[in-house]
Amino acid sequence: MGRIRRWAPRVVGIIVTAACLIGAGRLLWPQPGLDEQPGSTARQLAFVRDALDGGSDTAAQQLFPEGYVFSNVLYGLAWVQAAHTDPGLREDALREARWALARTESDEGRAVFSPGLQPAYGVFWAGWTNWLRGAILSLDHSDTAAVQQFSTHSAEIAQAFSAAGTPFLQAYRGQAWPVDSTVAVASLRLHDTLFGAQYTGVIDRWLEQAETRLDPATGLLPHQVSPTDGSMLTGARATSQTVMHRFLPEIDPTFARSQYARYRDRFVAHPGGFGPAVREYPKGVDGSGDVDSGPLVAGISLSATVVAVGAARMNGDGALAAAIGSEGELIGLPVDLPWSKRYAFGLLPIGDAFVVWSSTARPLTAAPAMAEYDLRWWWRLPWLALLGLIALAPWAWTSARLLRGRAERHAIGLTATPR
Repeated sequence: MGRIRRWAPRVVGIIVTAACLIGAGRLLWPQPGLDEQPGSTARQLAFVRDALDGGSDTAAQQLFPEGYVFSNVLYGLAWVQAAHTDPGLREDALREARWALARTESDEGRAVFSPGLQPAYGVFWAGWTNWLRGAILSLDHSDTAAVQQFSTHSAEIAQAFSAAGTPFLQAYRGQAWPVDSTVAVASLRLHDTLFGAQYTGVIDRWLEQAETRLDPATGLLPHQVSPTDGSMLTGARATSQTVMHRFLPEIDPTFARSQYARYRDRFVAHPGGFGPAVREYPKGVDGSGDVDSGPLVAGISLSATVVAVGAARMNGDGALAAAIGSEGELIGLPVDLPWSKRYAFGLLPIGDAFVVWSSTARPLTAAPAMAEYDLRWWWRLPWLALLGLIALAPWAWTSARLLRGRAERHAIGLTATPR
């Protein structure tokens, strides 16, 4: 027992030090550029597909109303994005994305949405499914039935925007969020990119109307609005901003640049010197988390920070995308195996779907945006210092324990020595 007591602290110290060295390596490991994707993409997609086969989409639906749709549509979109970067994945991507689309269009995929809305089932469901339809056709538009379906749904979306007195259509009866309409308008732009300009007027009108309904405090598109006239109910929040900045460059690069610059200034933060990370509320505003943002840590939304990788990639902000990606490898608890990769031990597969969708983000309607954005060059130093302290802690404790033991033995020896 005495030998175990002597060696146990050293074993713990070795394990902790090794873990910290691995963490430092992950933090320092180069991240993919804007025209690249993580080398683990196929393994990440393999994990998400296994999870979907096990019912992770149905489980996600119990967490929030869009859980089933997001689980499937993001999986399909990530495959398409990966195939645009690596053409060798094209056939697998078409098969998997079509499978995901069929699930999104199923009765279960539409169950919580209202067929009586315009467009049918609301702009959230209509916009995301239509974007996935168009994304699939961006790889292969030889299927005339799929082309016709995309055209039909695009026309329905365009008609709904044309008939509305607001640029922000309802996702659920009596509820509207600008982010959902942004995705739907992007699908119209994708239609025009693939099959010729048809909805330019609808898109231009949407942009004009949206610019008159910005959050006055930030100059950004708001989080939630009135379903009747699009007036703001809730100011800009990161959970919707990060998704909008993934799609705005697809719609209008000029508007996207001005919006992204404002978003980056008001939401990207370094709490306690750590980061970069994304606040759920603008700087200077405090608020509580909800089902969309998840629990907030020092005002930071972990879900928005994950999705911000895709927003940064789409807006030419390679430095921010790489930094958040590196932090994810450090604190995201990745389990990287030869056949799969998951984060947070795979406990929340929909989170993995958001990760792989964001890390493979690339434009489908235009050339990638090119821009220069500042990032603190020393952003890694606080993380490395923390890892160093954690690595040293067990050895400092062991050393103190040894010194205390020696002092005690020395004191006992002095007491036992005859004068």
